[in-house]
Amino acid sequence: MRVHVLQLAYPDDEPVAERVARAAALVAAQSGADLVVLPELWAPTGFGYQGWSEAAEPVEGPTVTAICRAAQEIGAYVHAGSIIERAAEGADRGPQGRGLWNTSVLIDRDGLPMVSYRKVHRFGFSAGEPDLIEAGTELVTAGLQTGSGHVTAGLATCYDLRFPELFRNLSAAGAELFVVPAAWPAARVEHWRVLGRARAIENQAIVIQCNTAGTHAGVRMGGHSQVVSATGEVLAEAGPDDETVLVADVDLEAAAQYRQKFPVLADRRL
Repeated sequence: MRVHVLQLAYPDDEPVAERVARAAALVAAQSGADLVVLPELWAPTGFGYQGWSEAAEPVEGPTVTAICRAAQEIGAYVHAGSIIERAAEGADRGPQGRGLWNTSVLIDRDGLPMVSYRKVHRFGFSAGEPDLIEAGTELVTAGLQTGSGHVTAGLATCYDLRFPELFRNLSAAGAELFVVPAAWPAARVEHWRVLGRARAIENQAIVIQCNTAGTHAGVRMGGHSQVVSATGEVLAEAGPDDETVLVADVDLEAAAQYRQKFPVLADRRL
């Protein structure tokens, strides 16, 4: 299974419409990929909290629509990263009544949204995300049929990586591969690298991590997108600063064989 991880880099002064067009063109250039992955909140930016309400849009809005068209062009699954989702008029606005979520979208090979995931763990310690958006409540998995076979993907986003229970529950729900878009800052990028490997090792699952580079509201981002095998081996890793297209071939059969030969998860007691 060929994975293309698009580590976007951009300055704060790049207009959002230009960024969306540029990202869609980059996705459309990924011919030959089975799965293309974009970062978290790459359009409104992960730390640009003050602009989130204005930038919010429905899942069917312009950002996801542009990426859907690009996915259809190349006939690949595309994880569109995440947007600030705005609730449709008359729809449930969540228990706090905000009607906003950090929502990632997985698109099928025909350019149609398959599933969306609302980020469960909000970053900010009672400020930032917890103060502005609702928390997601549901696990989300999706089956991908590639030339290398079928794989069940579990969706998570950025700060979720610090909570192993989410990944264990995704694993129990059948996930063999985790897709984790992020806006992870440079100040804690070593945590990002280690936690990705840890989630792979403890669940015997492939982990695909897509971060941003550049800056978000003056915060330097960490880059270091990576693809980790089910054994914890880093198959490919980007650098810290540059926009990078990271390409990795993931051996689904080898991952399945490893889980059979070393069946750690069968020994769980708690």
